[in-house]
Amino acid sequence: MTTTVDAIYEQGVLRPAQPIALPEGARVQVIVIAGRTGAAAPSPAEILAEIAALPVGGPADGFAGRDHDRLLYGGREGRRSPP
Repeated sequence: MTTTVDAIYEQGVLRPAQPIALPEGARVQVIVIAGRTGAAAPSPAEILAEIAALPVGGPADGFAGRDHDRLLYGGREGRRSPP
């Protein structure tokens, strides 16, 4: 069984933020991923707003994000040949 659980580290002990369905004395493997301190995780709307704010055009190498579909799937210059 794999379960992701938030925990708080206090006085050398990890304390789960919510109950875990495990028998008393069960051995588990813990992978520690330090979370943000003091800041709430961004909402899906905030994440989408960050993505929307990214520039469509790229560096002066001639490629821009707006060309993505045309380059992959063909466009006014013709269709890409199937593999």
